Amino acid sequence: MKTKRRPLKKIGSEEEISQLADLFRLMGDTSRLRIILTCLHAPISVSDIAEKLELSQSLVSHHLRLLRAARIVRSERRGKQVFYVAADEHIQCVIEDMVAHIGEPDQSEEDN
Repeated sequence: MKTKRRPLKKIGSEEEISQLADLFRLMGDTSRLRIILTCLHAPISVSDIAEKLELSQSLVSHHLRLLRAARIVRSERRGKQVFYVAADEHIQCVIEDMVAHIGEPDQSEEDN
């Protein structure tokens, strides 16, 4: 079943292509992708991310700095703690679309 999509904005400049490639490169790292998935639906602290993913807090903080600089996640300070969440619904849509894509049967196998 195909869903209706709005037309894709035309990407023309080399700078836009480079920025897009950088976003996919950042999300292509397994640890960073796991962090993004953890931050998709609700704000979560660095310590909770580290514990949940069994990673060191310093590694999680390093990845979050990169993800925040790329506007993939945003931070919210609550008292002394900082919580991270997906920057906007675009990030969530990209991830959800890719999850749906990998769950689809391979069309080339069905054609044979």
